Amino acid sequence: MSTRSKARKAALDILYESDIRNLSPMDILRDRESDIEFVIRDFTKQLVLGVAQNRERIDEIILMRAKGWAIDRMPVVDRNILRLAVQELLFDKSTPHSVVIDEAVELAKSLSTDDSSEYVNGVLGAIYEVKDDITH
Repeated sequence: MSTRSKARKAALDILYESDIRNLSPMDILRDRESDIEFVIRDFTKQLVLGVAQNRERIDEIILMRAKGWAIDRMPVVDRNILRLAVQELLFDKSTPHSVVIDEAVELAKSLSTDDSSEYVNGVLGAIYEVKDDITH
């Protein structure tokens, strides 16, 4: 697993815990940074901060393409994989879109249900198709 893949997984872990515990992702991140058992990479911080800052807009964008799914009805891991990927696709833009989508699909395959990887791929593909309209 590449360093950036590990950073994405760590960011997902923080976002997931934040969602489950109903705490700020920034609070979870600060806790992890002070715990010597965790390695927090700069890219992890960048992703968590980005999702925290843009979460309302990210959730709106996901809902536009989620085909009948409310954010709170999605499996927790799926919605946070989507949040992370939308942050990278639309706000960070330092990684090619194909890599972002592939990484999100791989996270869904390894951490969620059998159908999740297809769903994540479909939602992210639909968002990417209209990204220019969304970001302007």
